[in-house]
Order: sequence, then C-alpha cells, then structure tokens
Amino acid sequence: QVQLVESGGGLVQPGGSLRLSCAASGIIFNIYNMGWYRQAPGEQRERVARITTDGNTDYADSVKGRFTISRDNAKNTVFLQMNSLKPEDTAVYYCSARRVNTIYWGQGTRVTVSS
Repeated sequence: QVQLVESGGGLVQPGGSLRLSCAASGIIFNIYNMGWYRQAPGEQRERVARITTDGNTDYADSVKGRFTISRDNAKNTVFLQMNSLKPEDTAVYYCSARRVNTIYWGQGTRVTVSS
C-alpha cells in the first residue's frame, strides 16, 4: 500500500520559515518524480515545486527564491523548505509522487501564515 505522509505544517508569522516533510512508503522512491502542491480555500490546487529523479528542480514563480525542494532517497523523504513566508502562502500543502501516468497524493498538511 502506497502512503505519502506529510508533516511540518502549522501557524507561522509573515517572514517566518517552515520545513515540510513527506515520507513515502510502498513505492520505489528513487524512480518517482516528487512534487509539492498547495490548495488555498476556494482556489484550485497548484504546483509549488517539483524535483525529478535526477534531482532537477523547478518552482512556481510565486515561490522562486523563497522555497527549496529537496529529496533524501535513502530516507524515502522529500522536503520543502519555505522561507520568507507570506499570508498568500496559506494553504493545505500536498506531496505527490509521479511516474509516467501514475500519481499518488498525501493527505496534506496545513500551513497558515498570519500575525
């Protein structure tokens, strides 16, 4: 059974930082491209960042220079370091694992940026 379990969300003040983690099980982690998505209330889910099996990364324009995605294949875990957080970063953040036409999702972790 495939499981993606996110953690690290919470309440943070504007300008603060959070580090999200996503632990994967039930898949051969190092052959999956991993991603972080987010969905704000009333909005569609959007991709925030992704990292390929080769370690190549790309980011949404709204988070470039502030967020960093990384992966630890030995620990089957993908991370999202979020710095200089803004209120508009408030959302539920989801981890994804994608290979060809197969995609798995985590249950999400909530991030709230507010003073």
